[in-house]
Amino acid sequence: MAITPEAVTASMLASIDSAQRSEKPYRHWFLDKCVPDDAADAILALPFPAPELGGLSGKRELHNNTRTYFDQENMARHPVCRAFNEAFQGQTLTKHIETVFGLDLTGTYLRVEFAQDVDGFWLEPHTDLGVKKFTMLLYLSRDPSHANLGTDIYDADKKHLGRSPFHSNGAMVFVPSDISYHGFEPRKIEGVRKSVIINYVTNEWRAREQLAYPEKPL
Repeated sequence: MAITPEAVTASMLASIDSAQRSEKPYRHWFLDKCVPDDAADAILALPFPAPELGGLSGKRELHNNTRTYFDQENMARHPVCRAFNEAFQGQTLTKHIETVFGLDLTGTYLRVEFAQDVDGFWLEPHTDLGVKKFTMLLYLSRDPSHANLGTDIYDADKKHLGRSPFHSNGAMVFVPSDISYHGFEPRKIEGVRKSVIINYVTNEWRAREQLAYPEKPL
């Protein structure tokens, strides 16, 4: 059976409505059962190679030339990318995101990255503040050893306070602010840590080729 935008939307609406909210050190949410199981299966099966780090990490932009997106090309090639993007571009889901998470997405653009992190990967604490107006980190890999590979959470002084749960089809959501510090502390990664990063970004986003619909703002 084909994976539809409507099925992704329905699953996301239910996940958002049952999300657990935390206020410290900044408001964020933990979600579960975000997308239909067949959609998660299809995303995990996407035929994209995990990039080599070459001993360099700390910021994702250090490897911009090997990053993968649910862009126009991949939407044409892979039905799950199209269904996923159509759900997150659709008014039903975007309006619910605005209501529950307390933001205005008018005029923003959808950007969806398929991240595949291998051993040696880490991220310094950062906020996403700027052109990103919404961040959802959707965890997908199912390796039991990945249970400790959630997103690290820091206070305004970049003091490490804990990390999000990591389980397949779970997610962390936050609205970027000047205190929304998060990252990934260096630790062993067995195999490939797979996740999808969903952002809505402003018109100032320069890399238009990364956007799902570069000519269609919300």
